[in-house]
Amino acid sequence: MNFRLGAALAMAGLLAFGTAGCAFITPQATTKIVTSENGTNGDVGTINVRNATLISDDGQLASMLVTFYNSGVEAQTLKVQYESNGTKINGSVTLPGRASTSFGAEGQPKLVLNNINSPAGSLMPIYFQYGTTEGQQLLIPVLTSDWLMYDGLAPKPTPTPTVIPTLAPVVAPTPTSTPAAQ
Repeated sequence: MNFRLGAALAMAGLLAFGTAGCAFITPQATTKIVTSENGTNGDVGTINVRNATLISDDGQLASMLVTFYNSGVEAQTLKVQYESNGTKINGSVTLPGRASTSFGAEGQPKLVLNNINSPAGSLMPIYFQYGTTEGQQLLIPVLTSDWLMYDGLAPKPTPTPTVIPTLAPVVAPTPTSTPAAQ
């Protein structure tokens, strides 16, 4: 009887170890932090670039959705540079010290980039730099406003005014009377 009890206990122990053994050698997925966003992150000195995304419906005009956090005490003017048709396009934003500044979402100021020549699904290189701090180039994804979360955030092209010629009404000459000869 002792032999059967011992064998049953041994079998139960092996079964419990066999089914729980995976947890001893497999890393837990919940211990790894993964960012769940569509944009790109980067750091330039004391300025953190968070979740930078370009929203463009035509591949030419884009709005940058981004949050900058300046952990420094002083305000900084961050230069934003990209290339368009072989020409470097420069822009800048002033970021207050110890503050977070967001652009592009509903109710926030827009950072609009012209002539990006980057279709949806591509990665556009944009260079960020301020002062004498070494800059960083980030590859920013280009997405469309077809995604529900980006609906209405793509910039609208400014309509080019079309000159429509107007015809002035033709005024018929009014007959004048000629003096009668006397």
